[in-house]
Amino acid sequence: MSRKHNLILTLIVCIVLLLAVLAGAGAAVCFYAIGPVTDVSQEYSGELKVPQGMTVREAAQELEQQKLIRSWRALYLAARFNLFDRQASFNLKSGLYTVKSSMPLKDVYMLLQTGTPESIHVSIPEGLTMTKTAHILEDAGLCRAEDFLACCRSQEILDSYGIPLQSLEGYLFPDTYFFTPDETAESIVRRLADTFFLRVAEISSLSGIDAVKLSRIVILASIVEREYQAEDEAPLIASVFKNRLDNGIGLESCATIEYILTEIEGRPHPDRIMHDDLKIDSPYNTYMWAALPPGPIANPGMVALSAAANPAETDYYYFVLTDPAAGRHTFSKNFDQHIRAKNLYTKKAP
Repeated sequence: MSRKHNLILTLIVCIVLLLAVLAGAGAAVCFYAIGPVTDVSQEYSGELKVPQGMTVREAAQELEQQKLIRSWRALYLAARFNLFDRQASFNLKSGLYTVKSSMPLKDVYMLLQTGTPESIHVSIPEGLTMTKTAHILEDAGLCRAEDFLACCRSQEILDSYGIPLQSLEGYLFPDTYFFTPDETAESIVRRLADTFFLRVAEISSLSGIDAVKLSRIVILASIVEREYQAEDEAPLIASVFKNRLDNGIGLESCATIEYILTEIEGRPHPDRIMHDDLKIDSPYNTYMWAALPPGPIANPGMVALSAAANPAETDYYYFVLTDPAAGRHTFSKNFDQHIRAKNLYTKKAP
């Protein structure tokens, strides 16, 4: 064999060895890149927030920055070429994800497209105003209170629901909700309003009711919500207010005075309603005007909405709290009975 042939053979062998070394090194690098950052004994976790519109590159870089994966490029290429699932294209879903350092890259890959995004759950109690609701949502980190309130007063949103009032006060249904971290203030407002209309549809007497009549029911329900404590008394309280309205008598609800003081005038919640408070010149002052206020004073739940839609048939015109521990009232047909009930409670009170 000639020297030339020997040289060529040697060169081929060297190239093959070099390629083998490079292939081995590449395999080692790939194996390293797709492996977990730590083992389970040294595990730590981090959160990845993926808003709508975030790219795979951005998500991968954020994970590498938090030291939750070894290489953002490895995750990016795996997603770009569907390396871990040849049957389906990679689909990055928005949401909040908890990623552990002990997770192999394939697990992270699957989590971001098929795992369930974590949600933020928020409980909104009955009887809160939209302002207090806004602050609950802001405290939960979902949206700014001012953005939420702006949406509640948006004429475009009000028109979309056919609400003939100045805001969504009363139409933000109190419930426990699960939101994704990237939801907008408008999306949250619409979720609460959509839930309101879904739940109202469950009250048969409100089926097919027009928007103006519904708004009157909601206003009345918001006052009932703030007055009742025992559920079985809600229809009785609603009957008192209906009887007074039907006969041109003011509702005389302290709850409406509280609304004026705290929501309109921005004062702290009063320990007591003072006599001068009853003289405040406001359309929400039900001691001055024998009509419903111009809008709801809170967001009522199903008990109050059902009571306002279906008041009990009574001839009561008054009620007074006489058992604070049980939250129960004494109902009266006339003023003399009402005064006797108040005096009787005053004598029993310590």
